[in-house]
Amino acid sequence: MADPTRARKLADRIKVIVADALEKRVKDPRLGFVTITDARVTNDLQHATLFYTVFGSDEEKQGTALALESAKGVLRSEVGKRTGIRLTPTLTFTLDEVPETATQIQDLLKQAAEQDARVAALAAAAQPAGDPDPYKKPVDHTDDWDEDDEDDRDGDDAVDALDAAADVPRL
Repeated sequence: MADPTRARKLADRIKVIVADALEKRVKDPRLGFVTITDARVTNDLQHATLFYTVFGSDEEKQGTALALESAKGVLRSEVGKRTGIRLTPTLTFTLDEVPETATQIQDLLKQAAEQDARVAALAAAAQPAGDPDPYKKPVDHTDDWDEDDEDDRDGDDAVDALDAAADVPRL
């Protein structure tokens, strides 16, 4: 069992080697505008999966898949020569679904933004169902206070008269 770091480094190296070999050594006319996007190697370094994208139609994608399958032996021997490892991993080519998925996600985000804009426009013109301000306000009881209602228990009429004259509420 190899170190995962070694497997990752080997995957990066295989990605570069295969991309270079596709550009310089493989002359198949079915090979379209192909890009190697990622490579993964198992921890035992026996199998490598290469992810690729093709710019073009579905027919060009199928032609590129056939060209990669037929060039697999040449590419594997090139990987073996340039990596110098004891066992050359088998190569498997897989069409990368990430660009199509990213496009679908962008379309969904665009639709969500349009829907949010419509909801915001409806909310701006909407009227509340009840009162415009449904929250209760605190009642100010200081205006209702009357000195005559207060029970005078201390018997100090002089202080009460001064307080009444000064309009100072007594606590």
